[in-house]
Amino acid sequence: MKSRISLFLMLMLVAGASHAELKIGFVNVAKVLEKAPQAANAKSRLETEFSPRDKALVSQQKEIKSMEEKLGRDSAVMGEEERRRLEKDILDKKRDAQRAQQEFSEDFNMRRNEELGNLQKRIVEAVRALAKEESFDLLLTDGVIYANDQIDVTSRVQQKLETLSQ
Repeated sequence: MKSRISLFLMLMLVAGASHAELKIGFVNVAKVLEKAPQAANAKSRLETEFSPRDKALVSQQKEIKSMEEKLGRDSAVMGEEERRRLEKDILDKKRDAQRAQQEFSEDFNMRRNEELGNLQKRIVEAVRALAKEESFDLLLTDGVIYANDQIDVTSRVQQKLETLSQ
């Protein structure tokens, strides 16, 4: 953050010395991330990839619930050995389900982070391409407290991303 501020101040000093106007812009990266067509594609890929495992986890939970209902309903008429075996089966299935849920969460988070990283790279490429095309001297992103609408180029970055996705 300090390096960005010092860079900005240096550019302002250079601009003051040469009496040249700087072309400065601001990009709201969070807004670009939210509306990028690549984000919707990534979300769709993740849903397709993880949907079968999610359905299997839901099925496991339903099976455990039905076994617990059976135990609650029939425990009075079950033999001691049969009741203990059912309790053990329920406990084993709960452990397996918990382990599977944890693995699912870890795998999903890892893939989501991969997709997000790829999308962030594409956004940086789009910002740089726009900056070169429109001859910006400085484009700012995070840490901006206020940006006038005249220097907000977020919508143009979104358009650039849309052309890059085709």
